[in-house]
Amino acid sequence: MSSLSLGIYTHWRKLGAAASLKALLDELFLHEIRVLIEEKAAKLVGLPGHSLDEMYQEVDLFVALGGDGTLLRLVRDLRGRMKPIMGINFGSLGFLTCFGGPEYAVAAKALATGDYRVDERTMLAASIERKGKPIYSQIGLNDVVVTRGERSRLIRLNLFIDQIHLTEYNADGLIIATPTGSTAYSLSAGGPIVMPNSGVFLVTPICPHVLTNRSVIVSNKSTIRLLPSSGEQQLLASVDGQELMQLHPHDAVTIRPAEGKLPLLLPKNLTFADILGAKLSWSGSAI
Repeated sequence: MSSLSLGIYTHWRKLGAAASLKALLDELFLHEIRVLIEEKAAKLVGLPGHSLDEMYQEVDLFVALGGDGTLLRLVRDLRGRMKPIMGINFGSLGFLTCFGGPEYAVAAKALATGDYRVDERTMLAASIERKGKPIYSQIGLNDVVVTRGERSRLIRLNLFIDQIHLTEYNADGLIIATPTGSTAYSLSAGGPIVMPNSGVFLVTPICPHVLTNRSVIVSNKSTIRLLPSSGEQQLLASVDGQELMQLHPHDAVTIRPAEGKLPLLLPKNLTFADILGAKLSWSGSAI
């Protein structure tokens, strides 16, 4: 019997979740791997469930079964208490969920034999201060986004890097991304693709009014601070596209490097170049 103990966290509302979970469990049981299933997912297959706190105390690693968003939610719910995570996609591979279903036998064998590589991913720690007091904090893997609310107008945000004022952005919003997040919202907003181990944060404006405002790359050891300009209201902040936080006038958003990194489990022979080629349809040809 394998000495490995793992926790499964699933996008339990997603179509096909029950069938995918059962298929994965069948393969894991063949390798006699001890499995703990998150409570809501366990109901899909009629097995005992466990809270995330219980799972964290008992398992060696987590499996996020779903898509990239499922893995991001797991990172959020762990709130910085990182353990290795393997992402298994219901369908084809994702940027983070790089073991693709329905080849669950491949993932189960990799877990049983250790036939995978560990990619240490930088995370960020975001906080919101109101009248000098912290009111919210969260750990993110991809990005922090500050955008306008329902009103269709540009917003003005002052950006400080290590207490030095860089500029005031007049835009639809601003994205602070890790290298992992460079292939998410930041890429859609015109930001560069950054290799996962680059040691940087990206600052990417969303639809800036000034066309010379482009993405800025800063050290991931920097402290980044966003201050809405005077009179700005109805701004929203989010970490990894999860819960939205309403910002009040004079609130400050601070982004720092998180203390720990995420050990992301990937197929041994799958490179970042392979992922880009598959997800972005890069063929190396102009045709």
